[in-house]
Amino acid sequence: MNKILVIKHSALGDIILATAPFAAIRQAHSQAHIVLLTTKPYAQLLEKSGYFDEVWVDTRPKLYQVASLYKLIKKISDAGFERVYDLQTSSRSSLYFHLFPKKPEWSGIASGASHCHNTIERTSLHTIERQKQQLSVAGINNVPTPCLDWLTADISQFNLPEKYALLVAGGSPHRPEKRLPAEGYGKFANWLVGQGITPLLIGTQAESEVITEIEQACPQAINLLGKTNFAEIAELARNATLAVGNDTGPIHIIAATKCPVLVLFSKFSNPDLCAPRGDNVSIIRKTHLAELDLHEVENWAKNVIAKG
Repeated sequence: MNKILVIKHSALGDIILATAPFAAIRQAHSQAHIVLLTTKPYAQLLEKSGYFDEVWVDTRPKLYQVASLYKLIKKISDAGFERVYDLQTSSRSSLYFHLFPKKPEWSGIASGASHCHNTIERTSLHTIERQKQQLSVAGINNVPTPCLDWLTADISQFNLPEKYALLVAGGSPHRPEKRLPAEGYGKFANWLVGQGITPLLIGTQAESEVITEIEQACPQAINLLGKTNFAEIAELARNATLAVGNDTGPIHIIAATKCPVLVLFSKFSNPDLCAPRGDNVSIIRKTHLAELDLHEVENWAKNVIAKG
């Protein structure tokens, strides 16, 4: 096959988990010209991956924006893709299939697709297993684990101490129920300081309130609010003693670098479906994270520190 399209719009955690099927598709079509259709926040990130010859940005026009939608579909259709791997498997990406005037081979969930992934259990599978199964239907059976060796950065500007830990205390602004309260992170940050480890606070401006509260509780913490991009988070993780965070995108980046990481889940998300994977990943799940006994986190950290 000469031209392949891969569709993956978001979100960050899903993007990181999708690096495994990205690699598998590239390996299976080593001589093909592969284009990724994604959204703006992830275009620059995935251009660095080496999996794609081109990265296109999908502005995701509304259905009533007929001219923009037509322009997008025409661009995709005119490119002459022989096969499409729809890894987003959303109603939008399935709609694209139905709007193609001439249907290419299609791996996804769209009705009528040549390689339709319509197994009964697909919605109950972890993202990794689900995408492996989808690719298997399309004839790709060798899917590696997510790897971010290609995502590197210079972090010398942060002038970091020898021993530090990453705390990812934020998350989606509209999903506060998925977060451990700032008070808990503040207490754990002070515990880390007692172990000779400096806490580094990672987040975006949307999480300024929670990170400011942690910094006030633990003045020794280093506040990197809004100062890190995806590549810098990965590099920070490679040199960190450990990391603790909520179920949020940056924790997937950290997990994929093999940094020892503890991910905190509440009842509002299911680790069986979406958690980072790896021997370096540990998970604690509580109905509500406010109920979490911090001794559990400290005991996990003690074991990591002891292993050195």
